[in-house]
Amino acid sequence: MTTFDDRERAFETKFAHDEEMRFRVIARRNKLLGHWAAGLMKLSPIEAEAYAKDVVRADFEEAGDEDVIRKLLGDLTAADIEIDDAAIRQALADQTVEAKRQLMEAKG
Repeated sequence: MTTFDDRERAFETKFAHDEEMRFRVIARRNKLLGHWAAGLMKLSPIEAEAYAKDVVRADFEEAGDEDVIRKLLGDLTAADIEIDDAAIRQALADQTVEAKRQLMEAKG
């Protein structure tokens, strides 16, 4: 092994770890968003857990956050909750911070 090979392997390992962590943060964030929205819709704890899982699944429809934002906006609007795109984007940002905090705490 050369120093170059070692550096390349270290870079690949770090990249894989960073991507896994990014995925975990987004999945946790989406679950938290689902619970946030479920609270606004006054869902029962069992319904809230199922809804949070639906929000996590919704993120697999397309790259980026637009699929999740679209789902939340549609569901909240259908439940007669007055909310706009900006409020959902703010919740998304807030829950991203919380998801990172929770994962770092669990890593501890």
